[in-house]
Amino acid sequence: QLQVVESGGGLVQPGGSLRLSCVTSGFFLDYYAVVWFRQAPGKEREGVSFIGLSDRDTDYVDSVKGRFTISKDNAKNTVYLQMNSLKPEDTAVYYCAAKAGISGGLEAWNRARYQEIWGQGTLVTISS
Repeated sequence: QLQVVESGGGLVQPGGSLRLSCVTSGFFLDYYAVVWFRQAPGKEREGVSFIGLSDRDTDYVDSVKGRFTISKDNAKNTVYLQMNSLKPEDTAVYYCAAKAGISGGLEAWNRARYQEIWGQGTLVTISS
């Protein structure tokens, strides 16, 4: 069974940090790209960060550049999202999704019409 499971969300004060984890199973992460998405209340879901087959192939939405870092450990079948300098507007449910064989960033992900594997999400709340 192809599966991804997110964890690491929580309540953090503005300026704080969190690290989200996306544990994959049922497929080889080496051959899959992963995107972290988020959806805030009343807003559309947006792709936040992308990591391709190579861990050097990363991409970020402008609003998180310089604050968020995506990485992966293929041996642990896990993708991480390190989030620093968090802002109230980062509050959302964060989801990870995997798709086979994608390189080239968030736009490449959106163009590729392949099967996507989604998790249930983890809630991140930034509030004082």
